[in-house]
Amino acid sequence: MNRFIFLIFLSIIISCKSDKKSTPEDDTVTEVSSEIKDNDWIILFDGTSTEGWRAYNGESMPPGWVIKDEVLTFNTEQILEEDYDYKGSRDIIYGAEEFDNFELYVEWKIPAGGNSGIFYHLKEGYDGPPDVSPEYQLIDDENYASIHDLTEYNTGLGAPNPELLQNWQSTAADYAMHTPDPSKKVLHPPGEWNSSKIVFTPEKVEHWLNGQMVLSFVPWSDEWYKKRDSGKWLNSPDYGKFKTGYIGFQDHGSDLWFRNIKIKKR
Repeated sequence: MNRFIFLIFLSIIISCKSDKKSTPEDDTVTEVSSEIKDNDWIILFDGTSTEGWRAYNGESMPPGWVIKDEVLTFNTEQILEEDYDYKGSRDIIYGAEEFDNFELYVEWKIPAGGNSGIFYHLKEGYDGPPDVSPEYQLIDDENYASIHDLTEYNTGLGAPNPELLQNWQSTAADYAMHTPDPSKKVLHPPGEWNSSKIVFTPEKVEHWLNGQMVLSFVPWSDEWYKKRDSGKWLNSPDYGKFKTGYIGFQDHGSDLWFRNIKIKKR
């Protein structure tokens, strides 16, 4: 075969193989696989609607919670004069569905001295979510104790150096139960966005902060019950006992911002 003709023939074969790798059918499979993967997530807040959200023990969202720039925000300046007599809880829950084993992801930020928390396995009918629900703590680790007086509260719990924020009170702690590893924590300053993830299974619970797992523990283990039945939860017999419940966020009197809230069943 003439060398020139052979080179032309070879280039045609290579071109055909290259075209086959990017056929529309292959692209469609990739898109479908990606869509299936994305559909594992249940979007709890999409930036446009508070559908499914309401006050704890309530029927509608409490005053002060609004959507601004696709962010779920709480701010006392957003409370109207006619709302000052509101007596219900300002903590909120996603009340459309209860979850047992899950992976929850949320992005959040707080101001200097800010304080909030993420509740799960939450049941209604109690005075407040902390009576019954485990809490992933959100707080301004650096400035909280200098802005708020913790001495009386911490003294009542027998904490050493009660004027200081305790490890079990810090961001990503399983509040008053398990403490995060400070060497793994990267907490962005007040006013900047952080991401948190909770992975819950009966075998292990994981707390993640800004892409790092900073805490894990075994729920309902002998160690867990020992912690539960002493200290803060000594007089809260229903704390942490439920294996399914609502997701919720705590209003602790400071401005709050949440976005990209989603959950995946495990």
